[in-house]
Amino acid sequence: MKQTLTRLALTLPVVWLVVSLVFLLIHLVPGDPVQLILGESASPADLDALRHQLGLDRPLGTQYVHYWVGVLHGDLGTSIRLHDTVAHLIAQRYPYTLALTLAALLFGILLALPAGVLAAVRRGRWVDHLLSVVSLFGLSVPGIALGPVLILVFSIALGWLPVAGANSGGSTAIDWHYLVLPAVTMGASLAAILTRMVRTAMLEELGQDYIRTARAKGLSERAVLWRHALPNALVPIITVIGLQFGALLAGAIVTETIFSWPGLGRLTVSAISNRDYALVQGCLLSIGLTYVLVNFLTDVVFRFVNPRMR
Repeated sequence: MKQTLTRLALTLPVVWLVVSLVFLLIHLVPGDPVQLILGESASPADLDALRHQLGLDRPLGTQYVHYWVGVLHGDLGTSIRLHDTVAHLIAQRYPYTLALTLAALLFGILLALPAGVLAAVRRGRWVDHLLSVVSLFGLSVPGIALGPVLILVFSIALGWLPVAGANSGGSTAIDWHYLVLPAVTMGASLAAILTRMVRTAMLEELGQDYIRTARAKGLSERAVLWRHALPNALVPIITVIGLQFGALLAGAIVTETIFSWPGLGRLTVSAISNRDYALVQGCLLSIGLTYVLVNFLTDVVFRFVNPRMR
């Protein structure tokens, strides 16, 4: 418990840094952000009115304090393009991005665990070489290239899965048919990374003394692999999964745009295109804080499953 509270205390400065960087975003934009929003033809009166609406006519310190007060109260401002609160817009889109990220994570883990174990058991054989080539391919092909290929093959050519969207018939529930292609697009690189890591970790564990002892006691090879070697090999991989969760969130911006997925990534792209700075700040803040939270939970889980850390 004490270590968890210590880790939480160390996370607070990171949260402060994330919020501060997001606040400074609008001030780091080259030129006048109000001029960029309204265009060159805007009158001085309109510029002053919008500057007052956004609070940019106040001193920087006052703006910073006001922004922190809003964050603590869940008030992230109002979208000037969509005429709705940023918090409400994010609350609508966040479940879609979370579902897509978790589906991609699940796909990567379910594919990588058996593949990594098989590559370690068949070390140096054709299966190991084949999985190495496939994982290298998964690492080399970006989602922006893999997504359109999957659409051409499975949606247009075969007609098995829908091209874009998250549901049909006006429903708000996510249809798994729409989830498959974007989840595979996002999870392919994760599966490749985890496959190589599981292979390396399993090879290290299979050479340990307790594995030889388990085999000497007459345990089956399946029990040795899945009950003894794999749980210990997963200890360092948990950290990588937590870090890759943040990478998946960042990759969701590209994937959601390709598949017209109504999530936070697509909302961010739309906000950037419309120069809706309050909405851009809110989206980036949500992604950043989610990344910090996931890394904190990963560290807690890592300490729980690894007795040496306790």
